Amino acid sequence: MENPKVQEIIEKQVLTVAKAVEDKLDEEIAALERLDIDDLEVLRERRILQMKKMAEKRSRWISLGHGEYSEIPSEKDFFSAVKASDRVVCHFYRENWPCKVMDKHLSILAKQHIETRFVKIHAEKSPFLAERLKIVVLPTLALIKNAKVDDYVVGFDELGGTDEFSTEDLEERLAKAQVIFFEGESSLNPSKSSTQTRRSVRQSESHDSSDSD
Repeated sequence: MENPKVQEIIEKQVLTVAKAVEDKLDEEIAALERLDIDDLEVLRERRILQMKKMAEKRSRWISLGHGEYSEIPSEKDFFSAVKASDRVVCHFYRENWPCKVMDKHLSILAKQHIETRFVKIHAEKSPFLAERLKIVVLPTLALIKNAKVDDYVVGFDELGGTDEFSTEDLEERLAKAQVIFFEGESSLNPSKSSTQTRRSVRQSESHDSSDSD
């Protein structure tokens, strides 16, 4: 029969080891919990800073006329507008049905994409600009980034060739040119997946961080 004293010593040693292991685990868990709290605090502070910067940008954008679809009265004002904003969609129009269709969609997108300024200018009253930018077909959208015309949407050819295109179709085309921020689905209809553009939130944030507006 095993010595009771020896058995008692072994049991005490096992309990001591178990207690030491438990204490060690408790210390590690506590350390992890402290680390998580610190990490969350860092992330929270970083997020607050990002939100503050975005609020400042939104305020500046609104002061420049972003968030609404407006008409540029003269060619001189056109140059002032494109210098003030990093991204501009300018509709060269005249008083006809196709241009009114484009107006309808741009009015919606201007409210959805405050990061970009949406404007229009009468092509026939802007001969210098029309000639310089080779505006022939109306409507034409000049897609301007950093004060330079980067791309054009001419007529409705890229929008299905008909005036029955959707606002989402135009939104995806503008996103393809990266003149608006886009996250892979239409901001107007989140259930509609984009088949033309796939941009991540991270890409959008990288644009935000470099935007002088």
